[in-house]
Amino acid sequence: MKRLFDLVMSILLMGLLAFPMAVIAILIKVSSPGPVLHWSRRVGRLNKFFSMPKFRTMKIETPTVATDLLDNPDQWMTPIGPFLRKLSLDELPQLWSIFMGQMSFVGPRPALFNQYDLITLRTSRGIHELVPGLTGWAQVKKRDTVTTAQKVTLDQEYLSRRSFWFDLKIIWLTTFKVISSEGVSH
Repeated sequence: MKRLFDLVMSILLMGLLAFPMAVIAILIKVSSPGPVLHWSRRVGRLNKFFSMPKFRTMKIETPTVATDLLDNPDQWMTPIGPFLRKLSLDELPQLWSIFMGQMSFVGPRPALFNQYDLITLRTSRGIHELVPGLTGWAQVKKRDTVTTAQKVTLDQEYLSRRSFWFDLKIIWLTTFKVISSEGVSH
């Protein structure tokens, strides 16, 4: 049922959001040199790598690390990057990853390929068996303010509580987090 929901909703949302996504793409292109999309190497289900698209919010010469590990992340932002991140609009291209089955609407956020501590902890607790999500329990509870250990604890709680209704609750709560920009640190 989860995969069917993901497939139908991703198709529906890609259609509904096609025009706003085109506008965002144009704004990125005219405000910053480089591609519109950033393809990030991420860890998926069973620790298999996949390429996850995001609207590019960082300059093309930005080091490939988690944003919170950059010295002064603001220096690397494109002119419209902060706006896209504040409203999580940079995440919209991930609807493609959901359509392709690499991601789900709800699950643990996919780790970067070089977040070894997060990958190791998730694997030791069986979280790596889940399909990563556009949003998750850790994002609803803490968003950008969560430590690796807290994230894994919340991911494990999601693993034990997961159900279609819990996913709907997380989607509902995510909507309010995004609207309020609560927990966005960069």
